[in-house]
Amino acid sequence: MSSVPTTWPETSPSTKRQAAARLRSAVKRNSALSRAGISERMFAQLFSGLVYPQIWEDPEVDMAALAIEPGNHIVTIASGGCNAVSYLLADPARIEAVDLNRTHVAFNRLKLAALTSLPDYDSFFRFYGGENHADNLDLYHDHISPGLDPETRRYWEGRNFSGRRRISIFSRGLYRHGLLGLFIGMGHRAARLYGIDPRGLLAARDISEQRAFFDASLAPLFEKKLIRWVTDRKSSLYGLGIPPQQYDALATSGSGMASILRSRLEKLACEFPLSENYFAWQAFGRRYDASGPLPLYLQRGNFDMVRQRADRLTITNASFGELLSHKPDASVDRFVLLDAQDWMSDTQLNELWSEISRTAAPRARVIFRTAAAESVLTGRLADGLMQRWDYRQAESLALHARDRSSIYGGFHLYVLRG
Repeated sequence: MSSVPTTWPETSPSTKRQAAARLRSAVKRNSALSRAGISERMFAQLFSGLVYPQIWEDPEVDMAALAIEPGNHIVTIASGGCNAVSYLLADPARIEAVDLNRTHVAFNRLKLAALTSLPDYDSFFRFYGGENHADNLDLYHDHISPGLDPETRRYWEGRNFSGRRRISIFSRGLYRHGLLGLFIGMGHRAARLYGIDPRGLLAARDISEQRAFFDASLAPLFEKKLIRWVTDRKSSLYGLGIPPQQYDALATSGSGMASILRSRLEKLACEFPLSENYFAWQAFGRRYDASGPLPLYLQRGNFDMVRQRADRLTITNASFGELLSHKPDASVDRFVLLDAQDWMSDTQLNELWSEISRTAAPRARVIFRTAAAESVLTGRLADGLMQRWDYRQAESLALHARDRSSIYGGFHLYVLRG
């Protein structure tokens, strides 16, 4: 197979400093020497590495909201890439995934190369299923590496702070790595301090047993003084990819952080059958169940179609607005912002939506999630911009209720008027 295609702007070793500056700019809201500014810089540093080996937005909810039509042009934030790859099933003409995090760019380019170059579905699942398969390194060197662009190959064959080659995470339990994997691991260790093994939830045979385990074992943890003390610190949630601004939005929503996290975990544990929720398998089991629920792109029945359409997806190291600024008017049909707007100032929001509104094709759709329940656009977007978009509030609420990942406070759908 040919190497994975890239798109504007190309990343190269000479742009590493520029990429870091983009990321710092995205989270910077305060003076560097202030307490808030130090928190922002600390988060930016942590967020420059691998954060999400698996994206935590439900792709089935995304696709229901986006109503992707054959031939559509989609621009999305990449994150772990599960959703961007899954959108290929809807037959869009083109998907452009952008990310400020150069590690996520390398992660996604590796995923595309694996999709197009590994021999078959079984080898692809072995590589991305997350188990400890030592022969994944052989798969990488024999099949994937030759199809990578030079920068991505250098990244994965380079060494991390411990001296291990970065590619080795694929032979050491992929989903135990990255900030999110480490955060989940810390949560498991904290629970075991109180004699609770979160993996016990996976033995439940139905939702009523899931509820019983949560009420008896997991819910009481959030009343522990140590848990409440830890979750009251902003830095404790950096592992969830929650920047200081997002933490502040949650903290001012009326309940303590421990109570908010408890309610999110309750939805994840109790509102969807384990047979349908791979997010629960990741949170409580730290793995996928090969015979259970899987992300759309990782399901055997979808493999051939996703593989055939992989050349429609490109990965770029840029901000969302930066990419849009190089596009012609009315050229994008669907926009996926994840939760990035929670980080933004009013000025940044209005600049972004000016570009979205300019590049939006007729009947364009925009989706995003928020840490708190309310849309971040309310009262912040200029009237002239807001009037161009129809907020589908009832539909958004219904879609949010279906989101199996359960970690966000709100899901929001906007449709271009006219």
